[in-house]
Amino acid sequence: MNVELAALTLAPGLAVGSFLNVLAARIPLRRSIVSPGSACMSCSTPLHWYDNVPLLSYALLRGRCRHCGTAISWRYPAVEAVTAALVAGCALDFGFMWDFAVAAVFCAVLVTVSATDLERRIIPNRIVVPAAAVLLAAQTILHPSVEWIAAGVGAAAFFLAAALAYPGGMGMGDVKLALLLGVVLGRVVPVALLAGMIAALVPAAVLGARHGKAARKMAIPFGPFLSLGGVLALFAGHAIVDWYLRVL
Repeated sequence: MNVELAALTLAPGLAVGSFLNVLAARIPLRRSIVSPGSACMSCSTPLHWYDNVPLLSYALLRGRCRHCGTAISWRYPAVEAVTAALVAGCALDFGFMWDFAVAAVFCAVLVTVSATDLERRIIPNRIVVPAAAVLLAAQTILHPSVEWIAAGVGAAAFFLAAALAYPGGMGMGDVKLALLLGVVLGRVVPVALLAGMIAALVPAAVLGARHGKAARKMAIPFGPFLSLGGVLALFAGHAIVDWYLRVL
């Protein structure tokens, strides 16, 4: 049953991904997400519906604006495809339950903040803070426990201490993202934090190899790596923790 449900969520997932692109493009600029309608970011020409179909329009236009020929950012199809895949994964893993809704919203937020952090080095408060509040309430209602708030505060405090100790290596946006991870993931949030930090070592090592000491001054957006860890913990966190405890 979950397989059929996952297949049915692909198209809505693409539509959600298209909307997330609007959020990622407009919220950092403090622009309305309602009006005006979608337009080319270069020539400002309004887009017709047939130029705004998720994935298909990008492919048919060969990644360029129909009117001015400017290249369209790879972010648009990437966000749409990743969102659809994650929503389908949530349906497959959680079924048609309220936990599916929480997981899907969580993944949508992670995709959005990853896009903004990659392009603008920003994790917008106007996305992360309301999402953390809503998802904390949802988790507490669905599974009454202090686990969610405790994990959120603990994860945020851990990253806040790191940000205060090394201001150039971590921003307050990462602290608030850690709060979001904690309130949704609960006791498996360490899996997300550890996985995110390990994943971030790969580009750091590449920069170090290429630029030597100068790499210390090169900023790496940490949000996408934390988000990757969050997705891993969402789908496999409990299995990883159980395996670790058995090994011990």
